[in-house]
Amino acid sequence: MAGPVTQTIIGIDPGYAITGYGIVSKAGNKLKVIDYGVIETKAHTEFPSRLLTINEKVRFLLEQYKPDLMAVEELFMGNNRTTAVGTAQARGVVIVEAARLDIPVYEFTPGQIKLAVTGYGKADKNQVQQMIKSLLSLDKIPKPDDAADALAVAVCLANTGTAFAGKAVSGYQYGRYGYSKRNGFG
Repeated sequence: MAGPVTQTIIGIDPGYAITGYGIVSKAGNKLKVIDYGVIETKAHTEFPSRLLTINEKVRFLLEQYKPDLMAVEELFMGNNRTTAVGTAQARGVVIVEAARLDIPVYEFTPGQIKLAVTGYGKADKNQVQQMIKSLLSLDKIPKPDDAADALAVAVCLANTGTAFAGKAVSGYQYGRYGYSKRNGFG
């Protein structure tokens, strides 16, 4: 009898200065870290070049590890709209690379990620990091924080599965929130 199917999942914590990535494999109920880290861009580099760097490094990761699924953190619009727009653009180049390789992309809110990792949707950053360390049998909390956050995004998809995950959509405009061509939108 064959063992459980193994899936490779890449989690992305998007940002234009630092994009975290975490790659895990899941076989049955067992999770294993394959790789994690960050893609950094320099502050005084022209913005299109920063996006290109993110794009090229994500392409390399996807081609190297060949994940079955991608999970990305949904954007949170705080007070700094300029940062949110840049982060949205970084998120976009990541999703384009997944689309290019026909990798399904799922998105999760920060609350969904916290709930899937810790069991509490309002857990603080330290609680999430401690659970990532525990769930993935790591000796220490992954650093920098963006890498730990990306692993949490991957673990979220691994723990919840695709049945309850939302496919990546263009923000709050289509699909997930009841707006569709059927409803006269799009």
